[in-house]
Amino acid sequence: MSGLLDLARREHLAGSRFTAIGGFSDVVLGYFHWQVKDYRKIPVDEQVEVLMLAGDIALKGEEPMVHAHVVVGKGDGTAHGGHLLEAHVRPTLEVILVESPTHLHRRFDEASGVALIKV
Repeated sequence: MSGLLDLARREHLAGSRFTAIGGFSDVVLGYFHWQVKDYRKIPVDEQVEVLMLAGDIALKGEEPMVHAHVVVGKGDGTAHGGHLLEAHVRPTLEVILVESPTHLHRRFDEASGVALIKV
């Protein structure tokens, strides 16, 4: 996530979407707990295949914010997914990023407790 955020800052990305496939040596998924308004962390401490990673980059104020969800496959064939909180790429991650001409902006939504894209 920090690598995507660094890229977004360096390239001044604001209205972008991306997909990716590859592998992680480990990953921390998040499940949004509605009552608490925070993510429950789900660590997966083993090599996994990135079956699908999809997300967007939008502005929150003047800063880019990366929002991504991922489905990973374990060696036994089971899949796990959720919000991507943290991961370490191994051996590679092929990211396809497309920037939209209209920049996306996020605003804090009190009802949900998260920053949502304002259309």
